Amino acid sequence: MLTASHQPCYAPFAQSNAGTSSAVASELDGRWGQMGTSVVAMRRTLPLVMTATLIFAACSDSDDSSSNDTTAGTEPTSSEAVTTDGTETDGTAPATTFEDVGPPPTNPDKPAVDIPTDISDELIVTELSPGSGPTAQQGDTVIVDYIGVRSSDGVEFDNSYDRFEPFPVVLGTGGVIQGWDEGLVEAQAGARLQLDIPSDLAYGETARGDIIGENEALTFVIDVRAVVPPADPADEPTEAGVPASEGATEVTTVDLIEGDGAELEEGQTAVLRMVMFRGDSLVALESTWAGDAIQIPMVEGAFPGLVAGMPGMQVGGRRAIIVPPDQGFGPDGQPSVGLPADTDVIMVVDLLGVY
Repeated sequence: MLTASHQPCYAPFAQSNAGTSSAVASELDGRWGQMGTSVVAMRRTLPLVMTATLIFAACSDSDDSSSNDTTAGTEPTSSEAVTTDGTETDGTAPATTFEDVGPPPTNPDKPAVDIPTDISDELIVTELSPGSGPTAQQGDTVIVDYIGVRSSDGVEFDNSYDRFEPFPVVLGTGGVIQGWDEGLVEAQAGARLQLDIPSDLAYGETARGDIIGENEALTFVIDVRAVVPPADPADEPTEAGVPASEGATEVTTVDLIEGDGAELEEGQTAVLRMVMFRGDSLVALESTWAGDAIQIPMVEGAFPGLVAGMPGMQVGGRRAIIVPPDQGFGPDGQPSVGLPADTDVIMVVDLLGVY
């Protein structure tokens, strides 16, 4: 996606995963996509090295079949081709048919939009339901779901709900239309807002395709999933905070800082930063502090050690999670990041938001 002033599509913001190579993006789409649409949100903000590390671990239980997986955009072989008649392609297994696929899932959170009776020449922010978390300021990352319609007649031009992809927006950087940059300041995590945006705070005299015309006022309903302040390097953990661990047989946790915000539950998505340490030497291996916050759903198929160790944390808390190899990177470890075979890891996690 391009910047709001140049972007040819309807969404009101710039692409956030700049720097992600197409090969890495394809790998994420191919592997995480197999785990279900609830996992898609993780792709948006996960730094690249940690992405590859966690994906490898999550997929390592798929035996040797993973070596035959194709990534997104790879042409299937003749034995993998999708047919419409249900015939077998390799003499042993029936091919997937288009009828088997079914319609795309519908997100139950997608709201209806009540368009304004009169088109205002000023930005109008309406709180449809209150939040209970932190409020957004310039420089914060606001993770949102949204639906956008023309204010004049309610015709929808875009939404994130059907993609099951909440999107992170950094306020005050010019990556969104002005109506968003102004309207999301003071937005509270957990709130649902309606932004009625006059054309001069949207796309002005520039038409956007067939739906958004010149001087078009726009209306958005936005669910604020999380508000994440910029990372402070001084807050990055430099020590694991727990004794060294060798030969762990189960995931254990130690709360280093007690949070006071919303509690993370199974099935929700965690917004976090973390540093990963070797369990035996307590040497730091990887950190997400310099990049965007991670979004990881607490569902089967995501990194097992985090799914087991994070629920029960409260926003604002820091937890050390001791992860044995069978709940982490498997018996082979992860040599690319300095983790030997059969070695525990300790993940020090700061929970920034939940939804």
